[in-house]
Amino acid sequence: MAINYPTKKTSYQKATSTSRRGMILEDDINLSNEYYLANNIAIIHKKPTPIVVVDVDYPSRNKAVITKAFYKTPSTTDYNGVYRGYYIDFEAKETTSKTSFPLKNFHEHQISHLKSIIEHGGIGFLIICFKEYGEVYLVELDLVLKYHDLNLRKSIPYEEIKEKSYLIKDGYNPRLDYLKCVDEIIKKRF
Repeated sequence: MAINYPTKKTSYQKATSTSRRGMILEDDINLSNEYYLANNIAIIHKKPTPIVVVDVDYPSRNKAVITKAFYKTPSTTDYNGVYRGYYIDFEAKETTSKTSFPLKNFHEHQISHLKSIIEHGGIGFLIICFKEYGEVYLVELDLVLKYHDLNLRKSIPYEEIKEKSYLIKDGYNPRLDYLKCVDEIIKKRF
């Protein structure tokens, strides 16, 4: 069963600002993480983005608004936590492309961070949503590195992601059961 993500042709997408891009996938992951936590399956949280507040409009205590801030350091990845004794760390991305996942959507410091996680025995990966197909995949870092490190091309072909990655099944609880895919990685690697 494919996930019914809005496509770029819907009024929802036209009305949505670029700052909201990727939030549907993140909302589904957050709901899944709440389910995992509530059922004592895993502890996985969205990482806060480190910012420094420079200016605040403070008309009253309950109406304070940050008017100027900047990023303290580049953020690493979106999520981290512990599952079955393994540290996991991952980035969530969406694309409207039907043919590939553009590597420009994944930053150099994020790749370095995930490489370090894996070198230290953790599990690092990407969750990529192909919005046009309503499909979400767990993509291991090896596939990303194949294209990134060898400079084969500027994107990973959809067909290769479909063939070599894990399709994440959608459901009610959890919304995206990505830990079933992590179980497959654990079986394969450990």
